[in-house]
Amino acid sequence: MALAGPLLFRLGYSLYARTRLGFLFYKRQVKKARERFPHGHSVSQPLGFRGVKIVPIPVLSNNYSYLVIDTDSGRAAVVDPSDPLAVQAAIEAEGVMLEAILCTHKHWDHSGGNAALLQQHGSCKVYGSAIDAIPELTHPVGDKEKLSVGCLTFEALATPGHTVGHMAFVLDAGPFGGPPCLFSGDLLFLAGCGRLFEGSPETMLASLDAAVGLGEDTLLWPGHEYALECLSFARLLELDNPALEQKLLWATQQRQEKRSTCPSTLGEEQTYNPFLRTHRRELHEALGLQRGSGEHHDAFRARVLREVRRRKDLYKAT
Repeated sequence: MALAGPLLFRLGYSLYARTRLGFLFYKRQVKKARERFPHGHSVSQPLGFRGVKIVPIPVLSNNYSYLVIDTDSGRAAVVDPSDPLAVQAAIEAEGVMLEAILCTHKHWDHSGGNAALLQQHGSCKVYGSAIDAIPELTHPVGDKEKLSVGCLTFEALATPGHTVGHMAFVLDAGPFGGPPCLFSGDLLFLAGCGRLFEGSPETMLASLDAAVGLGEDTLLWPGHEYALECLSFARLLELDNPALEQKLLWATQQRQEKRSTCPSTLGEEQTYNPFLRTHRRELHEALGLQRGSGEHHDAFRARVLREVRRRKDLYKAT
């Protein structure tokens, strides 16, 4: 009987990810979210550099899509268009031409709007991983492959773990005077990371390390508004972390006012995100874990990540 819960969960996930039942569930999600949050679940603030504008679009109950605009040419890409109506409204409000959809993974809450937008914007290209069953995929991309939208350059970053073909996208904002921008999908959240539906802790650890390698000034634009839940969980593991306490206070105020908590930076994340702190002794002690004799450093870190993920999966925010 102990396996009944996990087995039922895996069955439910399989139905969601691989059958039409998942699409029907997604459509129900969209309908309910539009009724509950007619103006979006959060108040978000666009961010601009010289020649670039990033418009977060709050969709469903806690997702984010992102409209990334080359302001000189008026060409734009959208990341993970969950609700095509909300995305289209942003496109029209900004007066831009949609040239590309960057889809991080196949889950309907990230890819469900692909077909409708492609129908409306016939020349639009859909980028994503060829091994992740992205709906309406037109342009498969591999790890480190670059793509252009107007004068903007994005790099695809293979980040498996949440799904087998999960792909993050990195905007090179250097030519416009800005830091790199990581559109992380369900790889990485503020103080959290995605569930391991189709990957091992070792795989997810390598993906997280690849993201961290982008640099501390990189802006993190996650696929969900999970900040309060993730920070509250992290606080259970590190009771004496000033950076975590400060971020939790700030996020609490933001969410009380229904304001978005995006973006953070990868430098910040490394001070309070437990999934990026698998090398920290204080986290090991909180979990009661010790590196075994002869155990490789990364093997131990993966074991730490496995335990943090296990506890997070069981955690219920109050």
